[in-house]
Amino acid sequence: MKNFTLLALFLVLSIDAQNKFSSSKCVIFFEASVPLFEAVEAKNDAVDCTLNSDKSEIAFTAIIKKFQFKRDLMKEHFNSNYMESDRYNKATFKGIIEKFDLKAIDENEKDFLIKGKITIHGKTRMIAVNAKIKKVGTGIQINSNFTLNTDDFNIQIPNIVIAKISKKVNTQIECVLN
Repeated sequence: MKNFTLLALFLVLSIDAQNKFSSSKCVIFFEASVPLFEAVEAKNDAVDCTLNSDKSEIAFTAIIKKFQFKRDLMKEHFNSNYMESDRYNKATFKGIIEKFDLKAIDENEKDFLIKGKITIHGKTRMIAVNAKIKKVGTGIQINSNFTLNTDDFNIQIPNIVIAKISKKVNTQIECVLN
């Protein structure tokens, strides 16, 4: 009886685990460049993501100081002057993938709408973004491209560089969840 109970518990946990996917190696790229000036772009490849496929819930957390720039001075200005990362150390998103059904996910990309709350620089906004989702190996791949506006998050760009940095930030997320 004891072995049967352990086997049943293992099966229940295994079934539940199959409906939750996660990774701590998702990638966010952003680019806020203006033509004729130096590229303003960064990458964070240590973003956490969790997907609860039963509830279609998805959540991301990005530590602001983990964004990497091609120049150290850009990173320093990004963290101190714009993002105030000592005070606002992370960006988060929590949302729902509309009409998501794990059984319908296969090797072919499918388009989904994800709606939820994003918090950056201490400000929370509702957003809706398109994403492409497909099955890869034993996991799920999620890719999304969207634009954020610095004004929506009270991110001040100093007047001295306002012409060199776009307020419209092109954002790309690449994630494989297992």
